[in-house]
Amino acid sequence: MEIEALYENLRKLQEPKGYFFNKDRTRTLELLAALLVNKQRYGYMACPCRLAAGDRERDKDIVCPCIYREPDVREFGSCYCNLYVSADWNAGLIAREYVPERRPADKLFE
Repeated sequence: MEIEALYENLRKLQEPKGYFFNKDRTRTLELLAALLVNKQRYGYMACPCRLAAGDRERDKDIVCPCIYREPDVREFGSCYCNLYVSADWNAGLIAREYVPERRPADKLFE
């Protein structure tokens, strides 16, 4: 799938839910390209900011959008990768804070 098509498909699905792409389009397209690489590599779009094990069951928590996105955006206005953000984050109405890793340590390195 081409990056622009993925952008539009995901945008249409996620914006009604209150999740927006980072307004830094270059960053957003780089992350989407990495998702497509992971889809080709693993057969699923693993988070490009995390190390995937290559086992869909083991990685199910980091298939984009990962299960950590909702609490990250709620607490920080952005997901770990800064791919999905809130409208307020994009508008600069909330501080751009470091989003800590929520994934359990036992899944980080194998």
